[in-house]
Amino acid sequence: MSTVAPPPQESSDSPAVPELKVVTDATCTFCGCVCDDMELTVQDNKITKAKNACVLGKAWFLNHHIEDRPEATIEGQPASYEQAIERAAEILSNAIYPITYGLSDTTCEAQRVAVAISDWIGGCVDTTTSVCHGPSGIAFQEVGEVTCTLGEIKNRADYIVFWGGNPAESHPRHFTRYSLMPKGQFLPNGRKDRTAVLIDVRKTKSAKAADIFLQVKPRSDFELAWAMRAIAMGVEVDATTIENKTGISLEKLTEVVEGMKAAKFGVILFGMGLTMTRGKHLNSEAVLSLARDLNKYTRWTAKPMRGHGNVTGADNVVTWQTGYPFGVHLGRGYPRFNPGEWTSSDLLARGEADAALIIASDPMSNFSQPARDHLAKINSVVLDPKLSETAKVATVAFTTSTYGINTGGTVYRMDDVPIPLRPAFDSPYKSDYEILKAIEKRIREKQLGSNASW
Repeated sequence: MSTVAPPPQESSDSPAVPELKVVTDATCTFCGCVCDDMELTVQDNKITKAKNACVLGKAWFLNHHIEDRPEATIEGQPASYEQAIERAAEILSNAIYPITYGLSDTTCEAQRVAVAISDWIGGCVDTTTSVCHGPSGIAFQEVGEVTCTLGEIKNRADYIVFWGGNPAESHPRHFTRYSLMPKGQFLPNGRKDRTAVLIDVRKTKSAKAADIFLQVKPRSDFELAWAMRAIAMGVEVDATTIENKTGISLEKLTEVVEGMKAAKFGVILFGMGLTMTRGKHLNSEAVLSLARDLNKYTRWTAKPMRGHGNVTGADNVVTWQTGYPFGVHLGRGYPRFNPGEWTSSDLLARGEADAALIIASDPMSNFSQPARDHLAKINSVVLDPKLSETAKVATVAFTTSTYGINTGGTVYRMDDVPIPLRPAFDSPYKSDYEILKAIEKRIREKQLGSNASW
């Protein structure tokens, strides 16, 4: 009989071995896929392994570290949370035209409080949707959306059209987990049971995964979508005109549309290459209408490919509470919606906003120069785990914990399915929710008096 010797006893001066922890079914909040099958190995408050994560997810988890920063800063000087909360409440309470922006990389619980603060102070609330899939939000209101979940795509979609996006690089696991490769209940052979079409202005890495690649001329997605609608409905299309405009022959286009009509279940997954080019919301309307038209023959759906981890949650939360997804003005005591007038990049570029609450976003890195110049001049309150360019110019900057890694809560996948977060380890910094809740409390105390109950 073999025996195993007991392990040697550690001496009192032996270095302590860091605790090893494995977190199963963790959620990656890097992109809109919000994959919830991560297995994270945590050692000494650092993620050392991220099983099942894609290349972007691995970078998100393995490069995460807690920065050695003050809890908060006021005018660039270290401050306590209590001091910073008081100053933030003072700035927002005294503002005449405040804006709230960001929200796409935080939890739904924090988003709800941010909308409440905007309501209490009579400001504008806007999300990063206004600079990415905002046109899709407008299109949904105009023509509706024939929708489905990613689970339905995996199990049923035998014809998939990727339009204006490059999932191979922007959403690496979308192909393997949700759309192109996985074996589904009604698609037991996985990729062999599917036809994939990619429509884009250039040949990206995603083109290699497609059966058919349609290289549309830049700024002609609208015309292409309407030509496809006409073919689907049996309306005559002039071959020379459509090829000259879109760069795609009528013969090839007809082949694709007939394939779409013959599918059992199809989906159009469209990205910012469609929404942020000439036509904008009209492009999205055309694609959503195409999916609707095809339902006269078979089952078709259309979904936007969302980028930020919880941008879909931001749309949902703002819509729940105001009736609109972004660019909402609450200054009259009721919500009003007008993109271009009450979206943050436009308000700042025109020099109208006099204070800003920026949550989990970095507009100083991607807004127009006039917008950035004005943001740097006004009082701003910024919540961010990192010292972003926006945090550097903030009047009050809070260091926060990272959602999904240090903080629990709820996020929404790109198909509007809520997913719970399972944090890997704690952070010494407060969450967005805790800070926003404290700011809201001080604002209400200032408005109603310190002894008022609310």
